[in-house]
Amino acid sequence: MSVAIDHTGPWTVDDVLALPENRTIRYELLGESLLMSPAPGVRHQRASFRLHVALDAAARVVGAPVEILEGVNVVLPSGLVVPDLVVADAGATADDPVTVDFDAIQLVIELVSPGNRTVDRKVKPMLYAEAAIPHFWRLEFDPAPMLVVYELEGGRYMERTTALAGATTHLNIPFPVAIDPADLSRQQ
Repeated sequence: MSVAIDHTGPWTVDDVLALPENRTIRYELLGESLLMSPAPGVRHQRASFRLHVALDAAARVVGAPVEILEGVNVVLPSGLVVPDLVVADAGATADDPVTVDFDAIQLVIELVSPGNRTVDRKVKPMLYAEAAIPHFWRLEFDPAPMLVVYELEGGRYMERTTALAGATTHLNIPFPVAIDPADLSRQQ
């Protein structure tokens, strides 16, 4: 399926948000360039759902005033991105907005997709750090599931923990949660 988009000149956040909703394509704005990527595959969706459920349950246990969102539009100073998961301040999502501003995001999570490895590993973390989002997690699938946990320090993300498949790792930020990366993507 091809997508025809009639547009001249640099893209803006408003231009991207005016595109028709399409569940098979994610539209993101990096600088003034439109980035289109296909909908995630089954393994990716399975892991995203399970991580969402785990984070939501953990947030509820401690009464954290947050909302866990999948595939939401996040406005950054340098564009518009659609992270796989975010932990957002509940107040920022109360009116059911179309976008969430970067300053309401506590944690952003990217699940590395085969076609977006460079963007998920290098470009997006750099943009999230520039926006001063305090925490970033990256879930890798190959060769085995692995969750890498980063914390913003001095304008850069510093690796704090690597959760390996087959072992439960206890994380405390943004709230206590226990995760075994192997359980996230395996078909049950």
